[in-house]
Amino acid sequence: MTLTKTFLRLFAFAKPYSRYWPKYILITLLSLVFGILNFTLIIPLLDVLFHPEAMEKVTELPAFAPNLSYLKEIFNYYLYDIIRAHGVLSALLFVCMLLIAASVAANYFKYAAQRVLVSLRTTVMQKVRMALYDKITRLHVGYFTNNRKGDILSSISNDVTEVQNSVAGSFHIIFRDPLLLIGYLVVLFIMSAQLTLIALIALPLSAFVITRITKRLRRQAASAQKLMANIVGYFEETISGVRIIKAFNAQRYVRKQFETTNVQHRAVTKRMFNRQELASPLSETLGVSVTAFILLYGGWLQVNGRLGMSISEFVAYLAFYYQVLSPAKAIAGTYALIQKGLISGQRIFAIIDAPVEITKPQQAIPVHAFTDKIEYRDVSFAYQNEPVLNHIHLTVEKGKMVALVGLSGAGKTTMADLLPRFYDVTSGEILLDNINIKDYDPKGLIGLMGIVTQDAILFNDTVFNNIAFGVENIEEAAVIRAARIANAHDFIMQMEHGYQTNIGDQGNRLSGGQRQRLSIARAILKNPPILILDEATSALDTESERLVQDALTKLMENRTSIVIAHRLSTIQHADKIVVMDKGCIVESGTHAELLARQGIYKRLCDLQEL
Repeated sequence: MTLTKTFLRLFAFAKPYSRYWPKYILITLLSLVFGILNFTLIIPLLDVLFHPEAMEKVTELPAFAPNLSYLKEIFNYYLYDIIRAHGVLSALLFVCMLLIAASVAANYFKYAAQRVLVSLRTTVMQKVRMALYDKITRLHVGYFTNNRKGDILSSISNDVTEVQNSVAGSFHIIFRDPLLLIGYLVVLFIMSAQLTLIALIALPLSAFVITRITKRLRRQAASAQKLMANIVGYFEETISGVRIIKAFNAQRYVRKQFETTNVQHRAVTKRMFNRQELASPLSETLGVSVTAFILLYGGWLQVNGRLGMSISEFVAYLAFYYQVLSPAKAIAGTYALIQKGLISGQRIFAIIDAPVEITKPQQAIPVHAFTDKIEYRDVSFAYQNEPVLNHIHLTVEKGKMVALVGLSGAGKTTMADLLPRFYDVTSGEILLDNINIKDYDPKGLIGLMGIVTQDAILFNDTVFNNIAFGVENIEEAAVIRAARIANAHDFIMQMEHGYQTNIGDQGNRLSGGQRQRLSIARAILKNPPILILDEATSALDTESERLVQDALTKLMENRTSIVIAHRLSTIQHADKIVVMDKGCIVESGTHAELLARQGIYKRLCDLQEL
């Protein structure tokens, strides 16, 4: 995606534009008019001060005409009238009062225009953040496996901030200053086309210099953003793994890794900022050089009697031209700044444009109940071209408990993840009540399932909101009932604020068993017909395991359950035990049947007993 397309896409977040542009253009034009008037008043001010005798004396009120000459004549009429009636000082006071009024009006409308652009800018950034968050919630689980968390977090925080500060923060220069530049150039051409054509020599020269500067700036910005993503990744990994870092005395090792990247980032950003800051002084130097040349050329014309304007008009002309330098310099500096922001914009759109692999079919079948069976029919799955599951055939009858066992890496969790469509099968199909799960509405499909994993996923919120997660308008009695079934009510009531106690980031104020029981309470409250339990007790101590296993037993009553088990003692009463090895089903049957076969399951049981 080109930088121009990136800018236009960012700007599209401001739609509908009708909320901003009519008001903004009107206010900016008023600001421009009063700004021009402000500098035009320099001419009569200088004439009154130094050459009142040489002023154009208009003794009769001029007839109306829609041109600048009429405005000039009517102003001179009233000014000369004041001089005749009250003297030169009164005329000077009149011009000064007009100068102040024009300045106040110009700056008021300038501020009003800024308010419109602030509204546009904040709207754009709000919608960008919302689009990012919405996309992250819709992306399939595999996306977060393939991409570093640090890169994603860097785009959400640093890239969005960069876009806000550089691109969105420059809207007032992008849209206002070109209007100012055009307005001042029009006035300059009216005052002296000859001098203005000479002055325009600087503009293409400045544009060429700025383009040469910013071409390398884009590459440096891309490198800086990539290194910043690595830095954010180091912070995230260090915070998550701080216990392991301390346990292995690895502080010096991780600091050295971080320092290497941090030094590289400093070097790149130093070169980038130096190049970025070069744009403004270069353009200003070129502008002042041309101003000096105009002064020299104008002086030569004056000496030879060919200037075509009074000295006060020539001074006003120079003041106008210097005003042209201000928006020209701002545009040049902003162009360099925006290049860096648009690189961040490209990184943001890389996330927004990431394909959503788990899609809803056009004629999605609504599903509200599970009535018959789940069937894996010749299912294979490959992750980044590495086969994980091979030709799986499995049927799970309604109301039955099926346990998946095997060594780590056998494909148990992947097999369970395919059912709620965290991933889609590579080949084959999974049927729910004899209909391919891809044909169902994804929200309805996952609504049939409750999932409890080995690592309890909790949020930095209250106990109540964690249990009621995703359920709206739930009564407190229902939450308490779910907590009682999950053996969680007693420890919750011992907490400082009961169900309204905040449990901290990822529930770190709770023990492992407490976190797991909250996860079970959440699943109980959802009351799903299908349960997926992924080694829900493997990381717990004996007492916690007993409480959690008791809660799981209550949870599985009258439900269809797919249980991934590490401790084989917890699944001996399963209706079917499926033994997996290297992505294939190698054995299946009841606990007694598998023991009698003297196969892999028997060896696993013997190892655990040992």
